[in-house]
Amino acid sequence: MINREWIQRFILYLRIEKGLAGNSLAAYEHDLAMYLEHLGETALLQVTPVDVSGFLRFLYERKLKPRSAARAFAAVRGLHKFLILEKAAEVNPTANVDLPKWWKALPHVLSLEEVDRLLAGPLTESRWGPRDRAMLEVLYATGLRVSELIGMKVDGVNIEAGFVRCVGKGDKERIVPLGESAAQAVADYLKSRRPRKPTNYLFLSYRGGPMTRMGFWKILKAYGLKTGIRKKLTPHVLRHSFATHLLDRGADLRAVQLMLGHANISTTEIYTHVIRERLKEVYKRYHPRA
Repeated sequence: MINREWIQRFILYLRIEKGLAGNSLAAYEHDLAMYLEHLGETALLQVTPVDVSGFLRFLYERKLKPRSAARAFAAVRGLHKFLILEKAAEVNPTANVDLPKWWKALPHVLSLEEVDRLLAGPLTESRWGPRDRAMLEVLYATGLRVSELIGMKVDGVNIEAGFVRCVGKGDKERIVPLGESAAQAVADYLKSRRPRKPTNYLFLSYRGGPMTRMGFWKILKAYGLKTGIRKKLTPHVLRHSFATHLLDRGADLRAVQLMLGHANISTTEIYTHVIRERLKEVYKRYHPRA
């Protein structure tokens, strides 16, 4: 079987067995196309760790951003695991190859003061203020992905018990606690929520339909400008801030992993690096002999 046929089988496996969405599948196909370009005439079943390391250099020469490089490497590692699963190969050539340190970018986070300013941005007496306040409060209180936020249903929020139910990657459902402030913001929003046609989606656009990714991104960006936050502000920055602030205050890493919906705890461990880097900065700033 040629390389492209193996990749097609792998993509089919991701779609049927793992339940990956269209955007994720497209990303895999893009990254694996680069891998095939790098391999040239080398067969997938004959790849060595040297070939994999060469792929990392290939990505570096293309000046990929750290996150894009990490995603491409994860796709390649998943492909070789699949070949072992299919009993086509016995050894995974990516097993002992790690991303270079300069590609492990730390996530951007907001300070507690910046989060407070952002959450205070929406004016609840304005037409869209209650909705915007609820979205921002829920995102920071739960660490949801933006797709999970806009896909949330009215019956997926239990204000009295204080939790939300969402569907994440691979159609996996999870329960995440909802703080008092966020629960109150949702309750206030529901009083003003007036859908133009029957819908179970919680957060609606001005047209009455479900909120979109781009719609929420524009709302978030506008409040960032309004509240004077000069850092790059995206929905994922609030997710990063949620995790970092929890760990900063002593939360258990495994609990944070479950709330974020990470399949592997190694993904969550990046936030411990953020805390270590912050401690270094505090030390350098305040220690008399730093």
